[in-house]
Amino acid sequence: MAAPALPHAGWLPRLVVAPSFAVSLLFIYGLMAWNGWLSLSESRLLPNYEWAGLAQYEALWESERWGVALRNLAVFGGLFVGGSMALGLLLAIALDQKLRAEGVLRTVFLYPMALSFIVTGTAWKWMLNPGLGLEHLMHQWGFSGFSFDWLVQPERALYCVAIAGIWQSAGFVMALFLAGLRGIDDAILRAAQVDGASLPRIYWRIVIPSLRPVVFSTLMVVSHLAIKSFDLVMALTGGGPGYATDVPATFMYTMAFTRGQIGLGAASAMVMLATVAAIVVPFLYSELRGPRR
Repeated sequence: MAAPALPHAGWLPRLVVAPSFAVSLLFIYGLMAWNGWLSLSESRLLPNYEWAGLAQYEALWESERWGVALRNLAVFGGLFVGGSMALGLLLAIALDQKLRAEGVLRTVFLYPMALSFIVTGTAWKWMLNPGLGLEHLMHQWGFSGFSFDWLVQPERALYCVAIAGIWQSAGFVMALFLAGLRGIDDAILRAAQVDGASLPRIYWRIVIPSLRPVVFSTLMVVSHLAIKSFDLVMALTGGGPGYATDVPATFMYTMAFTRGQIGLGAASAMVMLATVAAIVVPFLYSELRGPRR
């Protein structure tokens, strides 16, 4: 005999979920809409809701510092995403060879992801400081000609940020790729070996193309980390020397909270949001539409 249906079974789950849904709607999409309105206003030190049209966006694109921030994001994003995915894939392939110490190595490689970007930036700032880090240590060991002062060089400091970011994220990428590798049918690999295919060719022609869904997911996650790299940059370089390592996230913070340019900071945030949407939405559309075909 079937159990009797509860009188309020239909709307009770919706009632339970409604508060969290309303809070999310208010504090995520509501604040996004408010930020968009501020970007079209005369806001400076305090919010000012007087309509200004696209004046803040015009000032944004005329700003030399904003141009530097965009170039830095392109360079850092390319190095960070490409380096993390390449190194993570190599580590995953190495661990996929059934090494005896796989468990220990997997833990060691994945451990940096347990740290926050603030901790990573602070640790690498100590290590790359010419006065007390790696360069100082090598001088104490007698290598007086050794020099690694990229952190204080405006044209090279951004590469230090990329190195620190890759060090933290490569283990996470490795874990994703390793899970994908372990999901591939061994019978396919054995058949390729019987046909005489070499191990590098098997990975290049069979294994890596089979990881397309993992590559897509990893690319989305790592790209998201690259765009929101505010904490890593602030902890490692503070945007300096000067504003040589400024990225859009640090530009937005500087304009809105230290320079009294709330409208300009809001405009930069909306440009970042539009950029992310322009990249993510087509990818999601293609991936969600593919299985239906």
